[in-house]
Amino acid sequence: MSARYLVTGGTGSFGSTMVRRLLAGDATEVRVLSRDEAKQDDLRRVVGDDRLQFFLGDVRDASSVREAVDGVDHVFHAAALKQVPSCEFFPMQAVRTNVEGSSNVVEAASAAGVTSVVFLSTDKAVYPINAMGMSKALMERVAQAYARSRPSSSTTVSITRYGNVMFSRGSVIPVFVRQVLAGEPLTITDPTMTRFLMSLEESVDLVDYAFDHARPGDLFVRKAPACTIEVLARAVAAVLGVDDPPIKVLGARHGEKLFESLLGREERARAEDAGDYFRVPLDARGLDYELFADTGGGSDLTLDEDDYSSHNTTRLDVDGVSALLLGLPEIQAAREAVG
Repeated sequence: MSARYLVTGGTGSFGSTMVRRLLAGDATEVRVLSRDEAKQDDLRRVVGDDRLQFFLGDVRDASSVREAVDGVDHVFHAAALKQVPSCEFFPMQAVRTNVEGSSNVVEAASAAGVTSVVFLSTDKAVYPINAMGMSKALMERVAQAYARSRPSSSTTVSITRYGNVMFSRGSVIPVFVRQVLAGEPLTITDPTMTRFLMSLEESVDLVDYAFDHARPGDLFVRKAPACTIEVLARAVAAVLGVDDPPIKVLGARHGEKLFESLLGREERARAEDAGDYFRVPLDARGLDYELFADTGGGSDLTLDEDDYSSHNTTRLDVDGVSALLLGLPEIQAAREAVG
């Protein structure tokens, strides 16, 4: 069925991939709300589709969100401050975009009668130790609080949570590619640090799954393999024809963790296994704690599962990561440049 969509942050790596996926389907209109007019113009020229409409604004500004949301059927909320170090230095900026901006999106969508809103979150929201992850964790709570407090709403709000997206803006892979092509040492933070690996297309599949299957307040995670940062660096070098690259260890940056988790232990205990995905349903209990004192009904905190992390998921070696990298068009272009 044809529909009208809004993608906030639609000029970013993830958002623009989502825009292209929607336009490849039967969307009658796809709107992009973002604050960078240069990126909007670039995307307009590259896509060249009359169904793509641009709204200049910021999710921090409730009026610009209301204008962009009016008349659409589905919203994909990708606008965010995503860089861990910059959010560490400017945490209130992360709060204003990732938390207050997200609240503006869900309230505007509800007022406009939008059918569904899918929020884009990150593994850094699980047991967060940095401002970006903390703000994204609060963003998730904003979405869940809406679903919990308005169970009869016609707007279904859900969350997708993903790990590192390969070759997205801010990914370390383009850095490794540039270093290999320049004959420089590969700079890594910690050789044993692990991260999930997911392609942009796989991450968009997760959003499609949420649009099709979400119930109010659901959290969805796509299962993904992981590798160490050293293995990733060596795999990038290998696909570009360098078998034993020099490596320079820099140490962790502000707010970085040794590994990331896509599901916390408490979430995994409640998660439903849906094949390629985990679904964590909303804890829809109310705020009247006197009921628990009188009748019981609290959660069982006996946890038989560990968290779902980049340390305990499927771990890839250099050959395994190389196979994933070879599926990326950016890596194929780099290989052609090498000759």
